[in-house]
Amino acid sequence: MRLPLIARLLGIFLVIFAATLFPPAAIAWFTNDGQLGNFLLSQGLLVLLGLTFWLPGRGQTGNLRTREAFVVVTLFWSVLGLTAALPLVLGLHISITDAAFEAVSAFTTTGATVLSGLDTMPPSILMYRQQLQWLGGAGVVVLAIAILPMLGVGGMQLFRAETAGPMKDEKITPRIAQTARTLWGIYVGFTIACALAYWAAGMSVFDAIAHSFSTVSTGGFSTHDASIAHFDSATIEGIAITFMLLGSISFNVHFVVLRLRSANPYRHDTQTAVFLAIVAVLIFIIAATLYATGAYTAPSTALRYAAFQVVTVISSTGFGTADFSVWPLFLPVLLIFSSFIGGCAGSTSGGMKVIRIIILAKEGSRELWRLIHPSIIRPIKLGGRALPERVIDAVWGFFALYIAVFAFLMLLVMATGVDQVTAFGAVASAINNLGPGLGAVGTSFAPLNDAATWICTFAMLLGRLEIFTVLALLSPMFWRK
Repeated sequence: MRLPLIARLLGIFLVIFAATLFPPAAIAWFTNDGQLGNFLLSQGLLVLLGLTFWLPGRGQTGNLRTREAFVVVTLFWSVLGLTAALPLVLGLHISITDAAFEAVSAFTTTGATVLSGLDTMPPSILMYRQQLQWLGGAGVVVLAIAILPMLGVGGMQLFRAETAGPMKDEKITPRIAQTARTLWGIYVGFTIACALAYWAAGMSVFDAIAHSFSTVSTGGFSTHDASIAHFDSATIEGIAITFMLLGSISFNVHFVVLRLRSANPYRHDTQTAVFLAIVAVLIFIIAATLYATGAYTAPSTALRYAAFQVVTVISSTGFGTADFSVWPLFLPVLLIFSSFIGGCAGSTSGGMKVIRIIILAKEGSRELWRLIHPSIIRPIKLGGRALPERVIDAVWGFFALYIAVFAFLMLLVMATGVDQVTAFGAVASAINNLGPGLGAVGTSFAPLNDAATWICTFAMLLGRLEIFTVLALLSPMFWRK
């Protein structure tokens, strides 16, 4: 384990992150909202911390080994997520616990918040929160992969450690740096298109840019306490649904669509087709239930709210146009369960990912066939190709670990004095990078005590790094030579 190399990379990340504070600092200067000094001080502290890490290993070069890549990825998300709290502590005078939660929630694109009074908050702080989600959604790690080769460090292992999903060895282009630039280009393109659409639909320029950041990243932060409901516009909700869905589909598929200039890959990709089918079924069930129970008297209104809440939850965005936690019957729990599915692997959304659900379902079906026909040989196929048994085993291992970690964290939160429903909703929201929960955390995590807040902060990091990456570091085997 070459610790100087790891420290050097972490230092570089911190300095690069410090540079991203220029846009909110510029907004603070332009609007004179009193936050310019806080952003400049935060920049200085981040640069100083970055240089402290960088100097001891400034001469270190070479390719990252697998174990080193896991350490770098985990440190990247945790250290940058926590240091991103600096402007919030200095500017809003909130506790370190709340600031760390808010920053990690933004950087992991969770969207859970402990803040209120957003409508009167300094514009620079608002844009800073939105920008954090945008950076996290793209994965600053991916951006760094395009830069690291120029710094003498290969990025392949880092890409493998960060990329979500069991088919992570699939690459868009032969060279990893070119892949990163391609993904970044698509992501920026979606963001610009989303901002223009919001602006054309009636949002101010500030709100359009801010909400495009949190829509494409499937983050869910807003510049208003009422979230998207503030605008009360079916057109804006339709735009949000469109770009939340785009953010939930694998960027590999987006690349193929753009390259072929055809939408056919959306239909032919198994994961995308299943994801959209799940969304359609959930919308039908929830809209029909809302109308049948009298929650909404008009079918069109029931469909409008059902469609938005389904997409915002399953994509792990977390925007709100209605408080689904008070919806009738089984609907709140159904929506929370859908967040466990999440979007597609290779997207910005959270959850276990659709591709894993498909593989689990196919494996379950195969085991039923084996009960009836013990000697049958039935490979599991995805996209016409048989999957290696190693991939299937990894998916089962991930699923078991996901459920075990969820249960353990829920018990921990309950041990701090939180009731069962709130603990379930809080941990489900955090580990699936969703945002809203159930019970006392239906719209805000402010009611949680400090201990529960830190547990949820850790859960957000676990969810963003898909559990294995973090837990591997906690295993004694990882550190043995």
